[in-house]
Amino acid sequence: MNLATVHQGVTKHRKRKRVGRGPGSGHGKTAGRGHKGQASRSGWSCPPTFEGGRMPLIRRIPKRGFHNRFAPVVAEINVGLLNEVFQPNQEITPELLREKGLVKGSYDLLKILGEGQVTKPLRVLAHRFSQSAKQKIEQAGGQVQLIPGPKPVPKNKMKPRKPKTS
Repeated sequence: MNLATVHQGVTKHRKRKRVGRGPGSGHGKTAGRGHKGQASRSGWSCPPTFEGGRMPLIRRIPKRGFHNRFAPVVAEINVGLLNEVFQPNQEITPELLREKGLVKGSYDLLKILGEGQVTKPLRVLAHRFSQSAKQKIEQAGGQVQLIPGPKPVPKNKMKPRKPKTS
């Protein structure tokens, strides 16, 4: 390989391939589509997942379990991390947590979990608290305040149907 010829033929703006413009162009007659078959016809397109007629991968792999698309996304953060990052008597809101980079991405609910120790009083505002997190914050002299969020769906809301009597 010669270093002088490494970039030979490489251009910033490549000319587009003009197909179907006669035999002299090198892309005439079949215009690069080959002979016969589905792909040679006009208007033909296939989904990107098409695998040439064999059983597609998505249908070959087993499906297990259930995924609730409508379940709220819950962001979680431990009280130990709040204790390290924030000053005593500081009000901790979801917006402040996002500014500090402790909570990333989109979520519906913010839940404070009880991992770690709390040594200073903190005023924490969140949608949900674990019992241990609530207990640790209040024992350190802090306050816990619930923020209204999406309402939880009550369990066993449906009533059993009565059998028809005729």
